[in-house]
Amino acid sequence: MGAFVYILRCSDGSYYTGSTRASLDDRVAQHNAGSFDGYTARRRPVNLVFHQEFDRITDAIAAERQVKNWSRAKKEALISGDFDALRRLSKGK
Repeated sequence: MGAFVYILRCSDGSYYTGSTRASLDDRVAQHNAGSFDGYTARRRPVNLVFHQEFDRITDAIAAERQVKNWSRAKKEALISGDFDALRRLSKGK
């Protein structure tokens, strides 16, 4: 079974980044049901806007940690698949 890093757009327009071994549909449903205390519980409903599959959960967790530290602009470039913008934004620091 694979693993995923995913980004959710919350009802307030903010983004939440997570990782899971579970089915993405199930994980999004859990967030929308309020199954997890914390960030998304207060910002429902959420919508899946990005995901990437990995062979190993450790790789998905590493990607999650990386993306969580990104600016909103970098996350939006990733979500839209604008890799040129993503590279430009990465060089800006």
